[in-house]
Amino acid sequence: MRTAYHEQLEALTTQLGEMCGLAGAAMERATQALLQADLVLAEQVITDHEQIAAMSARAEESAFVLLALQAPVAGDLRAIVGSIQIVADVDRMGALALHVAKIARRRHPQHALPEEVNGYFAEMGRLAVELGNSAQEVLVTRDPEKAARISEDDDAMDDLHRHLFTVLMDKEWKHGVAAAVDVTLLGRFYERFADHAVEVARRVIFQVTGKHPTEVDMPASR
Repeated sequence: MRTAYHEQLEALTTQLGEMCGLAGAAMERATQALLQADLVLAEQVITDHEQIAAMSARAEESAFVLLALQAPVAGDLRAIVGSIQIVADVDRMGALALHVAKIARRRHPQHALPEEVNGYFAEMGRLAVELGNSAQEVLVTRDPEKAARISEDDDAMDDLHRHLFTVLMDKEWKHGVAAAVDVTLLGRFYERFADHAVEVARRVIFQVTGKHPTEVDMPASR
């Protein structure tokens, strides 16, 4: 009975890792669609999101079945409850990539971004993909030290997000209100993607150690 339980829990963890990988790949394609005004890529992200949503529903159902049928305690209970929370984080990561793709599609054939901020979003996209991959690795390896290091890329994302506001508030901004709104929303989407990846790592640390990461160890998700 316990062997079957642990096999099911391992399968759930693997599924969560795959979802993280899909979310990272979605954000990579969404970023390319945004920077290149590529409608085909944007549509692909939008269509592929159904796969993430379906996996999310299956993973959540599996976690609740384990919770209901196995009556877990202590570490096993942490693992299952944490997995339910991780499902929500990864599902949100996929949704944020979807939002980026939808803005790219809405502005097509024009570019959603003024050229002067392309570099910011290229780097934010790169960091988002790295964070998605890192979250996937942490889920698979269950390594608390690797989980704690995810916050470094999140700090870099936060710095880029702050710098974007410097550009938007500059009196030399000549791209109008609509472009400013797009840039503000898009910056927030990338920042939140990073925050959810960090939250996945925080939850893995708690699953493995039974201790919540402190404010010193990792920044709290917003």
